[in-house]
This record gives sequence, C-alpha cells and structure tokens, in this order.
Amino acid sequence: MGLSLKARANPLSSASEQLRILSNSNGFLPFEQKMSAAGLFPLHATGITVFQINVGKLCNQTCAHCHVDAGPDRKEIMTRETAELCIRALAQTDIPNVDITGGAPELNPHFRWLVEQARALGRHVMDRCNLTVLLLNGQTDLPEFLARHEVEIIASLPYYRAAQTDAQRGEGVFEKSIEALRKLNALGYGKEGTGLLLNLIYNPVGAFLPPRQEAIERQFKRELEQKHGVVFNHLYTITNMPISRFLDFLMATENYEGYMERLLNAFNPIAATGVMCRYTISIGWDGTLYDCDFNQMLEMPTGFGAPQHIRDFDAARLHKRRIVTGNHCYGCTAGAGSTCGGSIT
Repeated sequence: MGLSLKARANPLSSASEQLRILSNSNGFLPFEQKMSAAGLFPLHATGITVFQINVGKLCNQTCAHCHVDAGPDRKEIMTRETAELCIRALAQTDIPNVDITGGAPELNPHFRWLVEQARALGRHVMDRCNLTVLLLNGQTDLPEFLARHEVEIIASLPYYRAAQTDAQRGEGVFEKSIEALRKLNALGYGKEGTGLLLNLIYNPVGAFLPPRQEAIERQFKRELEQKHGVVFNHLYTITNMPISRFLDFLMATENYEGYMERLLNAFNPIAATGVMCRYTISIGWDGTLYDCDFNQMLEMPTGFGAPQHIRDFDAARLHKRRIVTGNHCYGCTAGAGSTCGGSIT
C-alpha cells in the first residue's frame, strides 16, 4: 500500500479523543471479547523482567509514526526527583533489565545518571536511540559513554534506503543515521565478541503489518553492510500502533477501519500470551505506572488495585497484576505479535 506517511500539522493530542475513536468498535469485536473467546481474558502479568522508564517526550526529531507524539517542543521531562524514585524502586527488586526510552531519552539531563545508577545495581541497560541524537552538539561523547557502561543500543531505522527513512523521519535523517551507526561500529557496537549490542527497530511505512522478522533482518544486514559498511546484531519488527500520530494518519487517509480490521483478522492467541505488558512495568515521565508504553500514551495507568505511581511501587502487587487492555492491543497480538523486543512467535 503506497501511502505517504506524513506528520500532520495538528495531530490528535487528546488521549481521551483517541480512546473514543478506539472504543468505537465499528462492527469489529472488542479486544476483551476476542481475548475471552480465546480463553485469555482477563490478562495478568507473569512477573516483571523489564523496568521501562520513559524519561520524557523531548526529541530532536518529529517522526510521522511516533506513538509518543515526541518532538523538539515537548516540555514533558522526568525530573531528578522522579528519576531517584525509579532507582530506589529498582533497588528493591531483582528486575534484570532497565529499558530507557523517550522521546530521545539521551536529551533528558538525568539520562546518564540513570544509566550509571542502574549499572551500579548490576542491571542490563537498554537505550532506545534515534541515532541522530548522537551527532548533536553536546552529545558527541555519548557513544563512548554508552560503550563504557555496556549499554545495549536499540536504534530505530525505518528502512535501509534513504527515501523511505526520510519520508518518515525528515530529509537527511538516513545519512545522519548511517554516520551514527558507523561511529557505533567503530567502538565495537554490533560486532561479534565485543559484548556491545546494537539492535535495530523496523516499523512499516504505511497501514500494513511488518514482514517476517527473520526475512527483513537478512535484507537490512545485506544492504547496510554492502552499501554502507554498517553491521548490527539483530533487527526487531514492531507493528505500528493505532494511536497518536499514526492514528491521525489512519483517520486522515481513511485507512483506520481497514487497518483495525487487518489487525483483528490477524489476531494470534499464541502472540497474545507473550505480549510485553505481561513482563514489563512502564514508568511515565511524571512517575505514573503503566502496563506498557502504549497504555502510557493513552493515559491508561495500571488498574484493578495495583499501585499507580512509582512512589508507591510494590513489586509483589505488580508482579501478578491484572493488565489494563483496549482495542489498541490488537496491534501487539496481530500476526507474529509485536513487543519492544520485536516479534513474539
């Protein structure tokens, strides 16, 4: 489907308006009923292995598909006080993975402190990086910082060709991304035996599901190495969620109902059992707790008696909590499934 994915001047900004659109089933089965028919409702967490911290919506890019609605003008930034509450809560657990995201998380003034503190606790740290942030003034030493602390970099790159990447992220972004990837490779990132993991994220450019992860990974590896001398470890495919700017795109191009029907028809019960909300706790920039980053953007905090703020963090109550769901959850359960770590099946 050759659709032009462009960020609109006035994207949907109200979480309540997005929820209204998503809650109107338009003839398709609500997600909770689909899960019930599969014997999977209500959905419960299986224990937390990922402590995801969204440090804010500030970003040096304005990507057309961004579910965070991030950009250079966003003022939502995690404070040092909230960051300290996150580390204090983390220290009370044995949760092995810390996933730092944004926006461009590196632009938060407390990003490096969070990395240092989490590593001091012996946790594996992941940085969800847009690559071009590594070239900004004041961030040129960031690759070395990340390598020194053995931070896994999960870098978003829409495609291995400039036209598709720039269409989604802005003119010239592809070349800057390649420059950043070369800097990371020079430090050992993406190379076998270094322990420095460099993984890429692929989102489809348009209203369709991603291809098989293994196949698109082979294409990315071949094209990036042969044409640009760039290597990486793995590629993760993520389904575009029908929220925020992508929902606005679907509505503006009259593709919303078709896309939702596509997600529903591709519902996979096996994928539904492995969705990331079952093993992740997501902390918003203001300390509010969510089952996942997508619920966070729809302002759907943890529910059913679970703690709702990092100051009240209680691992025992959160480990087996009931998950808050909605029709947007079809995005994570379609086809091979979709998580922040790629496909499920």
